Amino acid sequence: MNPTAFLLVSLCCCCCLSAAQEETKTTENEHKECQTSQGSCYPDLCKLLKDFGVMEEKLRTTVEKLGVMETRLKVNENQLEELKNYKRKEVIFSAALGGNGHTGPIDHDTTLIYKVVITNIGSAYNPSTGVFTAPIAGVYYFSFFYHAGGSQTKHIALFKNGQHVASSSDHQSSSDGADNGANAVTLQLEVGDQVFIRLMANTHVWDSVNHTTFSGFLLKQV
Repeated sequence: MNPTAFLLVSLCCCCCLSAAQEETKTTENEHKECQTSQGSCYPDLCKLLKDFGVMEEKLRTTVEKLGVMETRLKVNENQLEELKNYKRKEVIFSAALGGNGHTGPIDHDTTLIYKVVITNIGSAYNPSTGVFTAPIAGVYYFSFFYHAGGSQTKHIALFKNGQHVASSSDHQSSSDGADNGANAVTLQLEVGDQVFIRLMANTHVWDSVNHTTFSGFLLKQV
């Protein structure tokens, strides 16, 4: 090869290599600048996203806790309402025959009318008729007491809807100046069932200062 031509080719190769190296350096510098730029911005964005994820998880947990609290609140409200209803459904009464003397003897069975109302929560006892009418289905407790002179036969009985349930009685005695008797029962009643006391035919009872009484109250709703 001609020495002059060889020299020209060598110079061209050197120029091309130098240009390539310069371009490579420029690309590396740009890449470093990009990395530097990314290093100053992206970490903040990542931290923001991470914080947002933590906040989202806390919010989800808070919502779940609020749901549990809401459920408990509803349960408490229902229990409170049941307690209020229970108080409104109390049924308690007590009444005395009244007067100052004997009732009877009468030649037929007759319903005793206890006119002196001592307690009547729920207004289930009617002092005009002597009849208790169940306002609520449930189990009730009833008691009845009498006082009477010993010279006459004594016999009173508790009835449910006209059916005899329980009695208290004593025979006539000339040696006994006065007698006392009582009985009590527990009855399951439906709404509208009636309970009352009857003085049986040809017997008597006596009252003064509430000696002869009829009482009852609701034990349990069913």
